[in-house]
Amino acid sequence: MYISNIKARKVVYLMMQHITGIARNQMVFSSLEDTILPENPVRFIDAFVEALSLQTLGFSVQTIKAEGRPSFDSKIFLKIYLYGYLNGLRSSRKLEKECARNIELQWLLCGIVPNYHSISDFRKQNPSGLKNLFKLFVSFLKDVDLIAGETIAIDGTKSRAHNSKKANFNQKKIDRHLAYIEEKTQEYLTDLDQNDLQDSGIKITKIQEKIERLKTNKIGYEVLQEKLKGSGQPQISTTDQDARALLVQGVVVEISYNIQAAVDNKHNLVVATHTINRNDLNALGAIALEAKENLGVETFTVLVDKGYHNRREIAQCINHNITTIVAHPTPGTSKESVTQPDYLVAKFIYNKADDTYTCPQGEILKTTGRWHKKSGRTEQSGYQFKKYRTPSCKECPVKHLCTARPAGREIDRSEYASAVEENNKRYRENPQLYRTRQEINEHIFGTIKRQWGYNHTNLTGLEKVNGEHSLIMLVYNIKRTINILGVPDLIAKIKNWNTPYKAKACIVFITNYFRVYKDIIKNELQFAT
Repeated sequence: MYISNIKARKVVYLMMQHITGIARNQMVFSSLEDTILPENPVRFIDAFVEALSLQTLGFSVQTIKAEGRPSFDSKIFLKIYLYGYLNGLRSSRKLEKECARNIELQWLLCGIVPNYHSISDFRKQNPSGLKNLFKLFVSFLKDVDLIAGETIAIDGTKSRAHNSKKANFNQKKIDRHLAYIEEKTQEYLTDLDQNDLQDSGIKITKIQEKIERLKTNKIGYEVLQEKLKGSGQPQISTTDQDARALLVQGVVVEISYNIQAAVDNKHNLVVATHTINRNDLNALGAIALEAKENLGVETFTVLVDKGYHNRREIAQCINHNITTIVAHPTPGTSKESVTQPDYLVAKFIYNKADDTYTCPQGEILKTTGRWHKKSGRTEQSGYQFKKYRTPSCKECPVKHLCTARPAGREIDRSEYASAVEENNKRYRENPQLYRTRQEINEHIFGTIKRQWGYNHTNLTGLEKVNGEHSLIMLVYNIKRTINILGVPDLIAKIKNWNTPYKAKACIVFITNYFRVYKDIIKNELQFAT
């Protein structure tokens, strides 16, 4: 008996070594408010959305009806998506599930649990509203002095589209499929001829079925070929018509969109973003002007890598008082060229006063002043240029090192040459400043794609994808701002900023930019990949 009591006390003692929870049938008197700490980011989401006028921002707002079931307030869905993207949740089905079981969402939505269809529709139907909301938050960040607006780094990253490689076609790929269909059809017809003398009805039936299937496929590819010719584009996608095959890295190609982002160097906050379906070469002007519009500044310096080095785009920035430091590609020569390194165009000195070039041998190349037209893939990519020559080339002893042209060396100078030369000079003179580019903007893309997993889009169509990516960049800015200020301070600044004067200013700001944004989207599909 004594030994049993010792064992019992030992069991009780061992049980007391573990932390015990609350009994499941224990009644607790508390509110949802008690479960959310003041520093919880969900409190900022609530304060931020409640301070907005969604109709002014361009969101589709549900109106109150006299009859039928009441609708959800549109602010409910915006709160859901802000919370979801802040916590790595994009699926509308997962968000519906979280609304029912997540205490933070129960607090945020006051216990409302919308259907996943309604949640999904809000994101698809409000791309322009999400875009304007991002810009409004940038305006707020500028006003609370979290954005300097002096040095901006611009870069792009690819986001996989909702379209497989198999559903993307160019003329070469269509021709390959049609050739395969023709080859297999001939092969099956030969098999039918060989089986005519044999008693193999089942096999003949199967071959005939395959031939009919090939005929149907051929019609499909011919229709696709007509669509491709009618579009004027070098490629076409069938699942997402706006998605394009883009070079991601090296020789790797993915069906993607290209997210452009302009990032301020003070706190690495995104000040402008939009998505395109082409590579970076023709993208600098639009994103730089968007950043200037959002910041409301007269000028700033933009740091960009060599993938954006485009003479027309650089000139456009300079014409709008934006100082560019764009890395320039290393000049080279083709294998067939006889031009030696000492006689590349960069070695010829331009004399602005008399509009001439001086060659390495000291000879003067002059122009007649006539402008020639260089056409490009699109009307926007064409440009004008002047030609510079000298008769001294015929007697030059080093002509064979300079050019293979019988009449002598000829230099073309485009209408954008002055802007490019100014940019290249700044790039050479500011190596330390340019090296900060990666520190400013590479972190954003690494966080979004690697840490959060937002390396693909869930939507189709350029406008909808723009809306989703604007939401992602907005959430990035919110999370970074919370890390800088903290939730209570940020909520206080939002409430103080939301004055009638600010509201009026925001309406003017959004109205002005909405026109510019529509023009950007309208022109995107005019560029070839």
